[in-house]
Amino acid sequence: MTRPPSGEQFVIHNDTHAVTVVEVGAGLRSYSFRGRPVLDGYAEAAVCDGARGQTLLPWPNRIAGGSYEFDGVAHQLALTEPDNGAAIHGLTRWVNWHRTENTEDRVVLRYVLHPQPGWPGLLECEVEYRLDDRGLTVSTRARNAGAEPCPYGAGAHPYLTVGTPLIDQATLTVPADRYYLNDEHKIPFGVEAVDGTGFDFREPRPLGDRQLDVAYTALRRDPDGRARARLANPDGPTVSLWVDAAYGYLEIFTGDSLPNPDRRRTGLGVEPMTCAPNAFRSGDGLIVLAPGQSHVAGWGIEPG
Repeated sequence: MTRPPSGEQFVIHNDTHAVTVVEVGAGLRSYSFRGRPVLDGYAEAAVCDGARGQTLLPWPNRIAGGSYEFDGVAHQLALTEPDNGAAIHGLTRWVNWHRTENTEDRVVLRYVLHPQPGWPGLLECEVEYRLDDRGLTVSTRARNAGAEPCPYGAGAHPYLTVGTPLIDQATLTVPADRYYLNDEHKIPFGVEAVDGTGFDFREPRPLGDRQLDVAYTALRRDPDGRARARLANPDGPTVSLWVDAAYGYLEIFTGDSLPNPDRRRTGLGVEPMTCAPNAFRSGDGLIVLAPGQSHVAGWGIEPG
């Protein structure tokens, strides 16, 4: 028997929710609620495209030029996004993770990221996917198992859907007061208030043909401490993506630059990030893990 391109498939479910997590990259391949997709994922026989559902460690988004300095040492990463001259979305999304725990409604995967060219750290990584009646919770843990400090950031890359053929017909809410200005290579060069701009989605706003690939910060949080971005179908279905206090940034991506035209704007990328794009260079939100130190961050999806 042949193996799927994304490796072993781990299905978790309860009475109303069903999720498929994959071995490659500890990715989230599919998610349905009462039989309705809430994730614009990919088929079991397909290779993951557009980073759909992937876990992004030890950094999310881009590092300009793939180069940075940490603790007085210069590092050069492979340029995994050549068109923008950047290293993108970390080092763990195409490797095989190891399942360590698995029940009907929960799965835990683990991977050890060793030092390599451009990356000095020794990082023990773990991702837990867990279902309850409200939806999916994803907990990402990382521990510095090395003898020296290391830089760190975490992210994820799910694409949400509410059943519209394109996201143009959907309404978006993003509870953020500030957004990042990008240069031609999608690297931030400043941050501004959303007031009076086309990037203000603090109140529900139809997406239409608006093209977004932008990071937001200064997130407004609900009484439970979570910030929630929400996608809604005018005819009823909704889905929210929440982040806990560890995630101070959200990237919103309408998918217009995806290589496959058939995959553009079919789902909305709502990407939790613990740091800003280019944080290994700018330091904006960058976490420094001391030897033995751990970091835990949580996000999740709540279908309506």
